[in-house]
Amino acid sequence: MSRLGFADASVQNFGTASDVLIRLPVKQGVTSAKLSEQVMAELSKLDPGVKLQRVEFVGPQVGQELLNNGALALLFVSIGIVLYLWMRFEWKFGLAAIIANLHDVVIILGFFSLFQWEFSLPVLAAVLAVLGYSVNESVVVFDRVRENFRNRRFRTMPVPQVIDNAITATMSRTIITHFCTQLMVLSMLLFGGETLFYFALALTIGILFGIYSSVLVSSPIVMWLGLTRDDLARPEKKAQPEAVV
Repeated sequence: MSRLGFADASVQNFGTASDVLIRLPVKQGVTSAKLSEQVMAELSKLDPGVKLQRVEFVGPQVGQELLNNGALALLFVSIGIVLYLWMRFEWKFGLAAIIANLHDVVIILGFFSLFQWEFSLPVLAAVLAVLGYSVNESVVVFDRVRENFRNRRFRTMPVPQVIDNAITATMSRTIITHFCTQLMVLSMLLFGGETLFYFALALTIGILFGIYSSVLVSSPIVMWLGLTRDDLARPEKKAQPEAVV
């Protein structure tokens, strides 16, 4: 493939050990049929018994369809996350969480755009997985914030200190969870082969930046939106005066 001028060619096993899938970028002014003839001619020099099973062409229409479907998937997932957190906690938490999670997505897309890495369906699946993973971390922190607000011990404590206490209490859990997940993703990145490389790479970037987004992005946004104790704490019932006979 390098001799033919395809420095970015991707070669991987497909189905069995004797079947090979070759992915090539489109050349200007060269049809897919002509391209397959060039490849087969070069491979026949090495192995006269090589056979061409099929040729598939992914054109700009398919790429545009992938872009549209991916954008819709991100939109629906984001709306679902906001509604879930709104019902479970409060609308300020839902808005803060989705901004923090989209921050992780933008960073992943920025890396792929900056280094011109291939963006495919597995990468889109990794982006959606990072969204769900980050939401889980935000829910853990927000749940501890709600517990602190309802705890009598924190009644007189200012809101920033209550949130800081919740973050500190969940810090060890965050480190252990992300470390274990990152070990699994790194194993896919290093030993998963070409098929899982960009999928694992997107997950690696998302998990690394997701470590701090729940702490340094979502929590400050909640305070900026004006979270108060009344938003989460149950009002105390006043004691009814007893009649004296």
